[in-house]
Amino acid sequence: MSLPNNRMTAIVCYGPEDYRVEEKDRPSPGPGEVVIRITACGICASDCKCWSGAKMFWGGDNPYVKPPVVPGHEFFGVVDEMGADAASHFGLKAGDRVIAEQIVPCDRCRYCRSGSYWMCEVHNIFGFQRDVADGGMSDYMLIPRTARVHVIPPELSLEDAAIIEPMACAIHTVQRGDIQLSDVVVIAGAGPIGLMMVQVAKLKTPKKLIVIDMVPERLALARGFGADITINPAEADALKIVQDATDGYGCDVYIEATGSPSGVVQGLSLVRKLGRFVEFSVFGKETTVDWSIIGDRKELDIRGSHLGPYCYPIAIDLLSRGLVTSKGIVTHDFAFADWDEAIKLANSLDSIKVLMKGGG
Repeated sequence: MSLPNNRMTAIVCYGPEDYRVEEKDRPSPGPGEVVIRITACGICASDCKCWSGAKMFWGGDNPYVKPPVVPGHEFFGVVDEMGADAASHFGLKAGDRVIAEQIVPCDRCRYCRSGSYWMCEVHNIFGFQRDVADGGMSDYMLIPRTARVHVIPPELSLEDAAIIEPMACAIHTVQRGDIQLSDVVVIAGAGPIGLMMVQVAKLKTPKKLIVIDMVPERLALARGFGADITINPAEADALKIVQDATDGYGCDVYIEATGSPSGVVQGLSLVRKLGRFVEFSVFGKETTVDWSIIGDRKELDIRGSHLGPYCYPIAIDLLSRGLVTSKGIVTHDFAFADWDEAIKLANSLDSIKVLMKGGG
């Protein structure tokens, strides 16, 4: 049964493992705001950790998640309605396919004003804080005035358009690694974003690209995307293989995308002295390492990677030219009403990227 024009279906987060499919009021745009009709919204690993109750989302006196909130930050859709001045503000017209970056910058803090908007001090991310930034797991979604919005070309497939956000994150992470032609690069974790990192890192043409994961099917995909060596650490000695490939020195760049504390410990072992360690993952629990490795033993360059700043146009361009792809990564899709089934599959090793599909 169809809903009235002013109502919509949405997934609403109330707490860990308490996500409900509900009927809600459809948003209306104010001045400078846009309402989009959602086409698809991916389930991210951070969505799975949030659903599972990870401490980083729910711990402490001021938890990051502010329920009730509509989750979802890997969305795209079609411009449905615009408030006053929104068309000129964003450079949009009705019917455009668009994506907004996952952060809603305040545009007032020192980071926003200096151009580092992705590190905004307020730091509202779509899908985690109620009212300010409801996410894309709904029929319609409000895009605030300070959002960063990009137009998606009509020829881009639904699946490719749905991975623009994680692809932008992958691009930013690879850029943080400052990969050189002579580098041996290790990417640990061949989940959805890890597999996107493999594709992007291959475009940098490193001397050798090594991928580590424990799922054979994902390692096979990594090889298809250009990995020179793949390692299942449950079956082979990753340290020996990397040392054999580097004359005993270790890799030049280690990108941590496992989301597991063991991936950090492993990386500090595999990376060479004066190497670059890039940390991307969102962890479900705290990680403990021998910190002296970083300074006294190896003098490592430790770099974080957060979101996909300035990388959305690059992601759209690479996808449009077929240099990177969603093929093999997007494995399942569900209607919003089937959330319970979708999150359980997304939170397992039986899928890679799961999409929630709307009607846009």
